[in-house]
Amino acid sequence: MSGGGPRPGACTVSVCRDCCCGTQKVPGVDHDAQLDLLRRELAGICRVRVTRCLDVCEQADVVVVQPSPAARAAGARPVWLGLVNDPGAVDDIVAWVRAGGPGVAAPPDVLDLYAIEPPGGRVVGAADAAP
Repeated sequence: MSGGGPRPGACTVSVCRDCCCGTQKVPGVDHDAQLDLLRRELAGICRVRVTRCLDVCEQADVVVVQPSPAARAAGARPVWLGLVNDPGAVDDIVAWVRAGGPGVAAPPDVLDLYAIEPPGGRVVGAADAAP
């Protein structure tokens, strides 16, 4: 889907790109291609935004999938994913977000392997985001 902005009430994907994430501190990853893929595949579906450091540098590259406002109101929470350094992980994130994301669609099981603890918070794994 392309053109226009994200669907009304869609989830948001935040991609850390600052001191460690998206840099050569994580070698062997085409960081630009990773971000381009998320933007291209999720265009018109949700907002993909770049953030400054999320303070979990040891987990670079970090992606946070925030639920839609309606899903958040129903109890869904943001899902923090770390070590998102291979195209397969990005493909799984895209598939999940296309299906609705946290609180709307069950995530691919493999995303639980990427679940990390947000700074100062508890681990909210992909399984916790299932409807």
